[in-house]
Amino acid sequence: MWGLLFDTPDIDIRVGTKESQGGGPLPASLQIVILLTLLTLAPAVLILMTCFTRVVVVLAFVRNALSLQQVPPNQVIIGLALLLTFFIMAPVYKEVEENAIGPLTRGEIDIREAMEKGIIPIRNFMLRQTREKDLALFVDLSGTPRPNGPEDIPTYVLMPAFAISELKTAFEMGFMIFVPFLVIDMVVASALMSMGMLMLPPVMISLPLKVLLFVLVDGWDLVVKSVVSSVK
Repeated sequence: MWGLLFDTPDIDIRVGTKESQGGGPLPASLQIVILLTLLTLAPAVLILMTCFTRVVVVLAFVRNALSLQQVPPNQVIIGLALLLTFFIMAPVYKEVEENAIGPLTRGEIDIREAMEKGIIPIRNFMLRQTREKDLALFVDLSGTPRPNGPEDIPTYVLMPAFAISELKTAFEMGFMIFVPFLVIDMVVASALMSMGMLMLPPVMISLPLKVLLFVLVDGWDLVVKSVVSSVK
């Protein structure tokens, strides 16, 4: 009945221009949405496809080995890990800029080709750090055929294998960091026990000794040098 009284026009909602509806390039609005979506995934990409995992875990091991709960704070550890990650990954970023981002901004290649070229340096970096055992594990778990070479390994298989390898390397380095400080804890605890000072917490004596030792041997320099040199 209402349709007889009022002339209601047809409503047609379309996104983009007529050219984009016919299979042309995506409109600017959709490109912005895609770009913002990619930016939200950037932290996960930074963690899973760079050496950030190794660096931040090693720095956390240093803090725990020194028996320090909140010094340095989490913000400082994450910030230092980010700076070291940018420093270590600079050659990879430069290669991505030269092969993918630069040509894309100049209009020489499209987004798909830029992604294909940009992922190659990152894949090469991950392959250098990943153990063959971890790669074989995730190839078997994925059910994919045995690859003939590194270039045949899918990226979704390479990423978890790389993450597991980074965690294993970080834990190995963390163990080596823990050993000298563990010796100090054992010596202090034995000395207090031999003197009958059972009510005095050993950490009150060992903590300043561990901090003093760490400062005297330039501990931060040694840790940073070890982390950077461990990346192939």
